[in-house]
Amino acid sequence: MEQTQDYDDKLVALLEVLWGDGYLSPGGDHETALVLDGLDLRGKRVLDLGCGTGGCAMFIAAEFEPAELIGIDVEAGVVAKANDNAVAAGLSDRVSFLQIEPGPLPFPDDRFDLVFSKDSIVHIPDKHALARELFRVLAPAGVFAASDWMSGSDAPPSPELLHYQQLEGLGFGLASPDVYFTALRGAGFEQVSYVDRTAWLAARSHVELEDLDGRLRPVIEARVGREFLDHEVEVWTALCGVFDTCELGAGHWRAIKP
Repeated sequence: MEQTQDYDDKLVALLEVLWGDGYLSPGGDHETALVLDGLDLRGKRVLDLGCGTGGCAMFIAAEFEPAELIGIDVEAGVVAKANDNAVAAGLSDRVSFLQIEPGPLPFPDDRFDLVFSKDSIVHIPDKHALARELFRVLAPAGVFAASDWMSGSDAPPSPELLHYQQLEGLGFGLASPDVYFTALRGAGFEQVSYVDRTAWLAARSHVELEDLDGRLRPVIEARVGREFLDHEVEVWTALCGVFDTCELGAGHWRAIKP
């Protein structure tokens, strides 16, 4: 699905009202902590793939004490805002954010101990090529830990899912959990595991829809305008529909480079 919308100022403002400052995906600090549950990152080198405006990275830096954390994203605007947020939070000496081009990661082999990603791999169509890049930049015994949105199966998308993707306009490259398993194992990862979070995200999306068209409408409309907000209410309505049918799903991934 071709991308027709950027993470511009209006969309970022709306998402951060819903999900918290620095967050362009749902769940905030709590969901980030769940993705990293049980990992000791003290003194480790961490890459945040698809960092957005930096909320996850700054939470990780503050709570998990890595030696180094680099966030990367293809969107110049969100990277600039992430760096501003890091300065404001007093974390710019421990966290940095870079804009990159789509394609191979601009890092040498064995560069990181952890690659983290929060709901951004959904925008990358070639999961196999990405898995090989993740494997390459991780050091031996390195960990891939991520949350992502996925299709519920490998069946052709329904008209409802296509309608949602067209409304959203963010260039989804949806794939099923089976594709992720195959890509990660094919790249050489071991101990590949998955925790389904579809039910949680579906329930949350319904609450967000109520908030967008209810208690948060005055605040968001003042920031982004009525027309933009009305469109996003339409997006969330379609989103709730495909979550309810489980044609769209979400979950947490963990894999180890031997």
